[in-house]
Amino acid sequence: MTEPNPILAGLACRCPRCGRGKLFSGYLKLRQACAACGLSYDFADSGDGPAVFVIFLVAPLVIVLALLVGSIWTLQPWVHLLIWLPTTVVLSLVLLPPFKGVLIDLQYSNDAHEGRL
Repeated sequence: MTEPNPILAGLACRCPRCGRGKLFSGYLKLRQACAACGLSYDFADSGDGPAVFVIFLVAPLVIVLALLVGSIWTLQPWVHLLIWLPTTVVLSLVLLPPFKGVLIDLQYSNDAHEGRL
């Protein structure tokens, strides 16, 4: 059995070994094991990495969009808050599971463990 691409499988929130089984049982809660191939997810520890990468993506994107909209239209500050705060929250919540999936799949494919050289 060939292993799937860790980036694509992670973005789809699928098992790093078979690419078929779901990675999460809830929003960000990992399953105990893959339902398709039986891989135990005990190795998985993405830490704060997914949140950091989501912040690095969402923050500049929202800032650029806010500056672009502000240069085209004259909006009151409260309108900017009304637009960009929900946009930031929604983008962050939508991107967090796929980013966590990618980091877990990369951790598996690179056999990365804490304290190893």
